[in-house]
Amino acid sequence: MAYKITDDCTACGTCIDECPVEAIAEGDIYIINPDVCTDCGACADVCPVEAIHPE
Repeated sequence: MAYKITDDCTACGTCIDECPVEAIAEGDIYIINPDVCTDCGACADVCPVEAIHPE
């Protein structure tokens, strides 16, 4: 099960540095590639606005 970034994302960049498999793409709202995500939760742990949740 991959993680998903919600519309609450502020594109702050904190999660990108934490992803060990580089599954997060930048944009107005960041996107996690479910085919690459390993479900480690590192991104969700550091998100300051709690915009990342398990899918």
